[in-house]
Amino acid sequence: MTHDAEPRPAVARRSQSLKGAARVPGDKSISHRSFMFGGLASGETRITGLLEGEDVMRTGAAMKAMGARIEKKGDEWIIQGVGNGCLLEPQAPLDFGNAGTGSRLTMGLVGTYDMETTFIGDASLSGRPMGRVLEPLRQMGVQVIDAAPGDRMPLTLRGPKHAAPITYRVPMASAQVKSAVLLAGLNTPGVTTVIEPVMTRDHTEKMLKGFGANLNVETGEQGVRHIFIEGQGKLSGQTIAVPGDPSSAGFPLVAALIVPGSDITIENVLMNPTRTGLLLTLQEMGGDIEVLNPRNAGGEDVADLRVRASDLKGVKVPASRAPSMIDEYPVLAVAAAFAEGETLMQGLEELRVKESDRLAAVARGLEANGIDCTEGEATLAVRGRPGGKGLGGGTVKTHLDHRIAMSFLVLGLATEKPVTIDDANMIVTSFPEFMGLMETLGADIGQPV
Repeated sequence: MTHDAEPRPAVARRSQSLKGAARVPGDKSISHRSFMFGGLASGETRITGLLEGEDVMRTGAAMKAMGARIEKKGDEWIIQGVGNGCLLEPQAPLDFGNAGTGSRLTMGLVGTYDMETTFIGDASLSGRPMGRVLEPLRQMGVQVIDAAPGDRMPLTLRGPKHAAPITYRVPMASAQVKSAVLLAGLNTPGVTTVIEPVMTRDHTEKMLKGFGANLNVETGEQGVRHIFIEGQGKLSGQTIAVPGDPSSAGFPLVAALIVPGSDITIENVLMNPTRTGLLLTLQEMGGDIEVLNPRNAGGEDVADLRVRASDLKGVKVPASRAPSMIDEYPVLAVAAAFAEGETLMQGLEELRVKESDRLAAVARGLEANGIDCTEGEATLAVRGRPGGKGLGGGTVKTHLDHRIAMSFLVLGLATEKPVTIDDANMIVTSFPEFMGLMETLGADIGQPV
């Protein structure tokens, strides 16, 4: 997909009960890191279950441009890595398309190399600020020798001859900033320390340890985490089975809760405690979600989820839960639209700097479909209407944001009137199978008539 493609609107209509079993694509966070760490490690890495969305493929292309050999054989991706400290200077700009995670983590990875690297992206990515990743990199000696105003892409990094290890306290909860600093530390002599006051998804720490990095985590009494990584160690290739993405699972999960009579099973979903905030919140709202066959796969907890249609009630979602469900607020807002009473979501600052101003985009989409909501600086209050009577009928501006697109298609499955989105093209960045999977379960999604 190209991001200047002709917009492709889509419409979702009130559906019959959803039934059946589904398996969502591999986890996006783990897929990005699998390509990165496999490309950096010595020897061979083999990956199954990788998310083959456009964002992850951009990360793979960036690693190939810096010397890694990556190929797909059957269902398996096979990587011959370059070895830690041995990335090559790319001969052309690294084009990350719409991939915020891929670009920010790669800035950390390459920043401490004695070379020049240029990062470019599509209109959406080019509008997103990179300063919070560049700030700690500058402290390590990285120069930003060219950038669009506000530390935006296109931008070029120039690494130092010898990077300096730092101790960096993450100012706001962000797995991307934490990860960028840790990855910069991989090629830096000495120990780089990240202090994380609020825990965020910990895939970087878990996977780096799995690849052999000398990384330790100490958690203090207040839950403050100190993460130490010793630079210039050896990483060795691994075998990785990527579990299903809980963010992607959120779409069929909420759809089954709000479409009357539904009963579905979502198989092989990642259950890492730093990623289960949506699940916990929906259960607090009265969602009938049964966790089946919990097991461990490749160092991560996974399970199957059986979901039945439920009468939901509004709840207060604390700010402390935001890091564990930051990508799921749009689809939570959809669930809240059908709940009795008010659902108040707090601590949403991070949503302002996602693929779009996601907080504003959600609020405008709800309003366009007759849903009563109030947007605050870092909050969203949604007052639901059980049964969806009188709701729907609007067209939602997606702002090139895949999660906005999928969330509002889920909304239309249970509103009285259809819901239209202005463009479905960008869904391929994270969930290429979304339309087909939802239709298999019985969802009425298609082109506008």
